[in-house]
Amino acid sequence: MRTIHVINPNSTQAVTDGIDAALRQLRINGGPLILCTTLRQGPPGVQTQRDVDALGPPLCAEVERLDDADAAAFVIACFSDPGMYGVREATRKPVLGIAECGVLTALTLGQRFGVISILPASIPRHLRYYAAMGVTDRLAGDLAINLGVLELADTAKTLERMRATGAKLRDQHGADVVVMGCAGMAAFRDRLEQELGIPVVEPTQAAAGMALARTLLA
Repeated sequence: MRTIHVINPNSTQAVTDGIDAALRQLRINGGPLILCTTLRQGPPGVQTQRDVDALGPPLCAEVERLDDADAAAFVIACFSDPGMYGVREATRKPVLGIAECGVLTALTLGQRFGVISILPASIPRHLRYYAAMGVTDRLAGDLAINLGVLELADTAKTLERMRATGAKLRDQHGADVVVMGCAGMAAFRDRLEQELGIPVVEPTQAAAGMALARTLLA
């Protein structure tokens, strides 16, 4: 059966479980299997440039392991898109990074996008990526909620900080669409969109949706 492999590059199974739940609506009758896996060799959370840089080889190895005749596409489910360019050399199948796909989706939903990041240290890394994509003129802002990946398990605290940060991006920075800047935030998209009253992009959904379309149209 054709399979879209969604790989969580951190080793936290709860993050993979949240991603898996967020992709439930994309699992359609007659469509490809969407399989979420955890990279056991990864760090508990991808939070530094060193984490990102170290993930290239194990991600390439994991994709090579999964790249059989049924593999239709691969999604790298981390907002830093670690190892994406190397993985694209390791397979001839489509490889989609959630940051790239999340931002591109946001550009179709509003004029200026804002990003909710986990930690302040993530923001310089994100800004370099937006510049490489050529989209900084559409960026309203990138603000952190000051919680690490493992701390996102505190749902009440996380949702409140995401709501406050999203409102600041909307009211003070002029964002008319918000991107959630961590795959570990997947479970909060619907509630956050209701709270903010503007589109909220969950980037793994965006990337998996693109992979699904490419698979169905291939």
